[in-house]
Amino acid sequence: MIDTHIHADARSGEDFKEMYLAGIDSAITCSYYPYKIDSEIILLNHLNRILEYDTKRASQYGLDLKVALGIHPTNALENVELIYDELYKWIDAKQIVAIGEIGLEDLTDAEIDVFKKQLDIADETNSKVIIHTPRKNKLEVLKVIMDIVPEHLDEKQAIIDHINDDIIGEVIDKNYMLGLTVQPQKLDVSGAIGILDEFGFDKFLLNSDMSNKPSDPLSVPKTIRELTRLGYKNSQIEKISHKNAKEYFDIR
Repeated sequence: MIDTHIHADARSGEDFKEMYLAGIDSAITCSYYPYKIDSEIILLNHLNRILEYDTKRASQYGLDLKVALGIHPTNALENVELIYDELYKWIDAKQIVAIGEIGLEDLTDAEIDVFKKQLDIADETNSKVIIHTPRKNKLEVLKVIMDIVPEHLDEKQAIIDHINDDIIGEVIDKNYMLGLTVQPQKLDVSGAIGILDEFGFDKFLLNSDMSNKPSDPLSVPKTIRELTRLGYKNSQIEKISHKNAKEYFDIR
């Protein structure tokens, strides 16, 4: 199994151990700093910590941690050229599997500028992006995201994450990959399975988004086990448990 979106820097080694023992072989950890950042140096330190420290922590418990790095909308600063320069280096060195998570939260000018620039970097480097959609004003923000993305990047290179019933109709006919986040206050197991049952398994990735907020590090295996109990085909379960993620992120 692959959990396609977590925040490893906010979690303990015991969580990694539980995930591994429950059958999660790999996870993709994304960047997000939950407190106000005043300088790009602090942000760069945060990103380097994920890349250099959290990957080692996870490996000690058997979990193969892949990395997505970028500027989360809540961390958008006006002067972030240093981060852009580092993104090019990480991509060139194949140290990250995607730019993320990026996106929009409050629709500020700084957020939009940083979002567009990172999409341009993804286009230039043929990288994937993981796009955050917020809890509040989700539909309004999603519509702005979908106006912006096609002007900068092929939709097929972008994941719209934290999809739920309120917004699925806006994106299901587009070319995006879609992330289902099974997390308290976002989507429960039955809700995720309901979406898969209605729209199929081809366009979706499954994740826990475990972070400093209420989270369940085992929400991915719980969803997979419930699909098994309900009698879904092995070919369907394999897609959502790992095959879609391996193919999309080119995970070896």
